[in-house]
Amino acid sequence: MNIFSDFHAIIAAILERIKASGRLPETLDASRFVVEPPKDAAHGDLATNVAMVFAKEAKPHFPNPRQLAVEIAAALVNEPNVAEAEVAGPGFINIRLKPSVYADVLRSVLAEGDAYGRPHGRGALAGRINVEYVSANPTGPMHVGHGRGAVFGDALANLLAFAGADVTREYYINDAGAQVDVLARSAFLRYREALGETIEIPEGLYPGDYLKVAGEAIAKAHGRALLDKPEAEWLEPVKRAAIDAMMEMIRDDLAALDIRHEVFFSERTLHAKVNGVSQIDKEIDELRARGLVYDGRLPPPKGQLPDDWEDREQTLFRSTDFGDDIDRPLKKSDGANTYFAADIAYHKSKIDRGFTTLVDVWGADHGGYVKRMAAAVAALSAGKVELDVKLCQLVKLMRNGEPVKMSKRSGDFVTLREVVDEVGVDAVRFMMLYRKNDAPLEFDLAKVIEQSKDNPVFYVQYAHARAKSAVRQALAAFPDLDVSPAALASVPLELLTDEGEIALAKAIAHFPRLVEQAAAAHEPHRVAFYLHDLASVFHAHWNKGKDRPQLRFVNADDRNSTCARIALVASLTCVLASGSRLLGVSAPDEMR
Repeated sequence: MNIFSDFHAIIAAILERIKASGRLPETLDASRFVVEPPKDAAHGDLATNVAMVFAKEAKPHFPNPRQLAVEIAAALVNEPNVAEAEVAGPGFINIRLKPSVYADVLRSVLAEGDAYGRPHGRGALAGRINVEYVSANPTGPMHVGHGRGAVFGDALANLLAFAGADVTREYYINDAGAQVDVLARSAFLRYREALGETIEIPEGLYPGDYLKVAGEAIAKAHGRALLDKPEAEWLEPVKRAAIDAMMEMIRDDLAALDIRHEVFFSERTLHAKVNGVSQIDKEIDELRARGLVYDGRLPPPKGQLPDDWEDREQTLFRSTDFGDDIDRPLKKSDGANTYFAADIAYHKSKIDRGFTTLVDVWGADHGGYVKRMAAAVAALSAGKVELDVKLCQLVKLMRNGEPVKMSKRSGDFVTLREVVDEVGVDAVRFMMLYRKNDAPLEFDLAKVIEQSKDNPVFYVQYAHARAKSAVRQALAAFPDLDVSPAALASVPLELLTDEGEIALAKAIAHFPRLVEQAAAAHEPHRVAFYLHDLASVFHAHWNKGKDRPQLRFVNADDRNSTCARIALVASLTCVLASGSRLLGVSAPDEMR
């Protein structure tokens, strides 16, 4: 049950009746308005801008939007669940619902269980969505910054799937280019070390101890056979072994966060030549055939010229035809393909696989790359595929307010695995999502494990555990009490009359709308915010019972009120658990 979409449908039906009377245009799209909570809760339960949205189309029969609003409000008061419908200002409508509506919401939660909040009808997502996230270079363990993108992408995929989309979770392995050659040379040193040599790691190679595993694997596979060979002969087998070792480590790091991808796409496959032609070459040729690739010169960049800038004829993609600032090079001066050319071929692969929406989760340092990629996807799909790039800002790791910088494992940064091992999966995942992805994040290792109301993950998990304790208390007071969802759905919920109880039921009723909006906006942080707000409403009402025993969830002298309140907390635990599941966070029955 989604009271917002339900009343959207009711208001749309009222508009259709007015259309049928000839006072609104037949072509009017009767769904083009919103129903939302009023900004001031004192104004009611729902608010709609319907009359304001259609002010122009409503003329001349309704000279101003307030007149249309009055007619819609008059029709709304005849609806069985409406207590009042009032017109405010120039034409907004505030709606107050009857208390029985929230009893119906609780029954809906109890009946639907884990499915409560899943969008239906116009709110459900359709199509196939590819969410590509993490995609860290396979040159070392994941750091905390990678973790933010990993958690964001995984929670977003959960949310989109819950909202009805067919979702694929993908990791793009950047296993081509100069950085992988550096990895291979670094791993070769560790290979020599594994065979007993004393090594020194020169500047420019990767110094972390994590590469010892790769060196040992290479020594086990090849013995001493590679030692006397020139680099041209050992580079490729060492590169493959090093990438495999790094990807195994990255998969393990991700698994520690309960993150698993369905597709690992290798960049090297795009560069591989078949009959002398790579997939990148094919895509450039196809774009050229469409007139979207040409040979030309770019104007010099504004301001001081970089040292490596040269005025030369280049192979260029007409990205300005699709909203970019300048056309973009597809070839380097040595004739090799640019990173952008490879990314064009990669995104064409996604389009060819039938995805209708592409979500790329990138680090904030890639912000300048967004326009060209959006232009490429628009060109490759003829505007039929949506690209949404989500940028994740940096994570500043702290301990009791002091920066944490060094790691024994990596040599120069704190690894994600070290953080997960110290504070746990739930703290990492929730706190990575308790800020919008494009906002900087301070992650304090000490504060995220505090058992206090100032720690959001504890606050939400404590609400679930507290609610579960109320059920246990009820069973202690009434051992024969049936607390199954079906039994609780039949108890007298009209006994829930206190303002705190109604406020909690209202907050629960907002969950379906929250899911719908968060999924449409690709913003899983909204779920974290909602869970914290819901927990706050619950804790506030629980605390009232400390001073006013009649408000406690369990009253050993009143079985009926206890049953109604246990139905309320059972609905609460369902929503808390469901929302936590979307974030990949546990909902414990007890806090330890």
